[in-house]
Amino acid sequence: MLELADELLERVRRGVPFVTATVTGVAGSAPRQPGSSLVVDADGAVLGNVSGGCVDAAVHEACQEMLAGDHRPQALRFGYSDADGIGVGLTCGGTIELLLRHHDPAAAPELERALSDAAGGKAGTSTDGKAVALATVVRGPGTHLGRTIVVRPGRPVAGSLGDELLDRVAGDRATDLLHAGQTGTVELGVADSLCREPLTLLVESSTPAPRMLVFGAIDHAAALARLGVFLGYRVTVCDARATFATAERFPDAEVVVDWPHRYLQAQADAGLLDSRTVACVLTHDPKFDLPLLTAALRLPLAYVGAMGSRRTHEERLARLRDAGLTEHELDPLHSPIGLDLGARSPQETALSIAAEIVAHRHGGSGVPLSTGVPIHHSVPSTSAPSTGALTLSS
Repeated sequence: MLELADELLERVRRGVPFVTATVTGVAGSAPRQPGSSLVVDADGAVLGNVSGGCVDAAVHEACQEMLAGDHRPQALRFGYSDADGIGVGLTCGGTIELLLRHHDPAAAPELERALSDAAGGKAGTSTDGKAVALATVVRGPGTHLGRTIVVRPGRPVAGSLGDELLDRVAGDRATDLLHAGQTGTVELGVADSLCREPLTLLVESSTPAPRMLVFGAIDHAAALARLGVFLGYRVTVCDARATFATAERFPDAEVVVDWPHRYLQAQADAGLLDSRTVACVLTHDPKFDLPLLTAALRLPLAYVGAMGSRRTHEERLARLRDAGLTEHELDPLHSPIGLDLGARSPQETALSIAAEIVAHRHGGSGVPLSTGVPIHHSVPSTSAPSTGALTLSS
């Protein structure tokens, strides 16, 4: 639901009720991950999707029925040739489980604040946003189903799952996923004094947009900045040459005029970089590249790539070794930057760089799917880590 925070916030502020159908579990070739939602509001508008099209019509109908009738949370399951699934199957195979919830803005004052936090954290917005998570019971006793708490770092939970101890433990587990920027499920085994069945929570995390730092104010950087924003990054273009580093040339990015290595180190010292940050060095000029890469490869960044020919790359590696970098520190460097797409234009080159970043982030191979590689990968950055059941006692 938080992926649609901007649109839902507008509806909450207008007092428009809506129903969310949120993916709570997937298996096989299901096309959307937990946390993805389809929303139908009281005005009839539809937002998002949960299947890429194959069961969205049936989910839309179920949402309309909930708006018009029974507002109690409802769990749905769609499977391929599955007698236990409801009428419409997933044509691509696999299974998805959904939770339908009715939201009345007048009855949920905390919802507006949570959506406001999540909306501010999206790429392309004027604010950095705040970390926030929704932890919702998606499997368990009917009296708990659909109950939600709002979790923020360093603050008490808002809302309740029905028990103070349960709220505290669920809040702790949700905070762990929030700190990791992950969305996924958490299993809680609960003693009879609290609940007669184990509970499954869906934790939807929203954190400020990850950063993409593009060094070198060239045409390729302008194209990459546009793609970076499209992929959800907050993009900064940095170059020491004020003539080239202008807001007019890079309307999609924050533009900084500074020596790249000095800017990077200042951002790191201020705690403004994290393990999701990607750095793309497009200058291929030793006076910029060497001090910049020396600093970047010693920071815990998600990705560091550098543009240049293979000869430039070998010369650059030799200079970096002379500067004291070890082979272990050099291993993460992606150079020449990008995947082999046969790219020629700045736009195509930017696409090859973005493709490599996505493949690296999610463990993709970069080879054609027609070769038989898995279509859907396990995604460490968006799925919950494996956890055992937790038993609570009073």
